[in-house]
Amino acid sequence: MDKISVPIQIDDSNRIPAYATPSASGADIKAHIGSPVTILPGTTALIPTGIKVEIPSGYEIQVRPRSGLALKHALTVLNTPGTVDADYRGEICVILINHGKEPFTVEPNMRIAQLVLASVVQAEFIPLEALTTTQRGEGGFGHTGTK
Repeated sequence: MDKISVPIQIDDSNRIPAYATPSASGADIKAHIGSPVTILPGTTALIPTGIKVEIPSGYEIQVRPRSGLALKHALTVLNTPGTVDADYRGEICVILINHGKEPFTVEPNMRIAQLVLASVVQAEFIPLEALTTTQRGEGGFGHTGTK
């Protein structure tokens, strides 16, 4: 598997994002909080990670939920996937939302999300008076049904 170097700034080596398995695409990141944060049902919390990155040009980092938290607690990343642009140098924070029926408590150093490094291609948007036609046309939002 290819690897791209991504410089990071952290205050503790335990904050380095880590892949749980050799073939994992997402590296787990932890909550950088001094005390537990409880997220009530239907509410959100911005959780810091203590990580700053220097992403190479032509790449982004996507912040994604952890599937176990989503399945077991209905806890997910609100703006999935969150995008960290290559020119951003601030701390990565995670917007968590509790879709569950019970409060969820984020503990210090809990693995709360994962980072995925992805290649980026920028589009050149070209205004036209008309677009080519297709069989689908302007049909969207489930117009093909569920069967």
